[in-house]
Amino acid sequence: MPGGQQQPPYGSPWWTDALNDPWRDPQAPSAVVLPPPAPTGGPALDPIPDPDAPRRSYTPILLICLVTALLAGGIGGTLGFVFAVRGGYVTGGGTTLGASGQEAPQSVNRAPDSLAGVAERVQPSVVTVHVTGAIGSGFVVSADGYVITNDHVVDGAGETMSVSFSDGSTASAKLVGRAPESDIAVIKVAKSGLPPVELGDSDAIAVGDSVLAFGSPLALENTVTYGIVSALDRTIEAGESGGTTRYYAAIQTDAAVNQGNSGGPLVNAAGQVIGVNSVIRSVGGTETEAGNIGLAFAIPVNQAKRIAQDIIDTGKARRTVIGAEVSGGGTGTGGAKLRSVEPAGPAAAAGLKAGDVLIKLDGHPLQDGTDLIALVRKHAPGAVVAVEYRRGTKTQSASVTLAAVTN
Repeated sequence: MPGGQQQPPYGSPWWTDALNDPWRDPQAPSAVVLPPPAPTGGPALDPIPDPDAPRRSYTPILLICLVTALLAGGIGGTLGFVFAVRGGYVTGGGTTLGASGQEAPQSVNRAPDSLAGVAERVQPSVVTVHVTGAIGSGFVVSADGYVITNDHVVDGAGETMSVSFSDGSTASAKLVGRAPESDIAVIKVAKSGLPPVELGDSDAIAVGDSVLAFGSPLALENTVTYGIVSALDRTIEAGESGGTTRYYAAIQTDAAVNQGNSGGPLVNAAGQVIGVNSVIRSVGGTETEAGNIGLAFAIPVNQAKRIAQDIIDTGKARRTVIGAEVSGGGTGTGGAKLRSVEPAGPAAAAGLKAGDVLIKLDGHPLQDGTDLIALVRKHAPGAVVAVEYRRGTKTQSASVTLAAVTN
């Protein structure tokens, strides 16, 4: 080339035949032409392995894994055997699943103050009362065989009456006395050395307290159900058509109670009897169709104990009275209207007159005559109760000393 310069060899990126390129712009600047870069983007590709490269041996790794597995299996098996022997699951004679290595207990032990402990303690004192064509419940109150039950359980009982105990034993029984309007009766079992219940204080209970109901519902003996105290002083009038009308200022509970529970004890969490299961409310059409719907009622034990003691001591029970008769039905504005007042009775002595409407007894509101009768009978004869009453447009108060009559 002129000037002694040599052109780059053909095929070099520096090669150009600019002088012979008809498309060359003589005014265009010089440019270095480089090969295009490799494309970017798209899926990454794994490098292709070299087939001639030497291969790595896996033999040492396999040996390490094998030794580790053998050591782990041996240690785990040894520990498992040691724990099994200590737990009593493996004995010299072979393997027994679930065995403790100790003799199985004859019964399950529970703390005395647990519900199961209370049930175990009370159950021997509960009896099933068998009368002609009927079955009820009761509970032993003395070692020499006195038993409290409901009057309606023994109503119409003939000469044949018996009781059965939780251990399956039976004994004959006889009627000692009844208080029909209070629905309490006492029978005497021909057996001594019986375990009596512990009687509690029904005036000391509160709504929400835990309770157990014992008895033989639907002839299912030795049944225990659980609930709480739902209400206190729930006044109820009950009785068969043409028969005795009974009044209750009852303990309401949601423990399941059914036919056959009548006369059985209602027990608090300490194992003390606080009531006598007596009445249920049901949506059934007749009494025989009635079933538990969570509404059961018990006679307070303080009332039952007082009546039972009268029967045991004298063969008869006293009934607490206020010395007045109430009008049937409600007044429309609440309260129990006095239809008549006995001249020498407690109400007259307190200044009450016929036509007065009693609206409270010891602070308990009265809606009708049933409330007044039931609450009066809950109290013991001689008790002094405060009453509020309406006379005309005025509200007044008085203190009444309740009296007693003998059934």
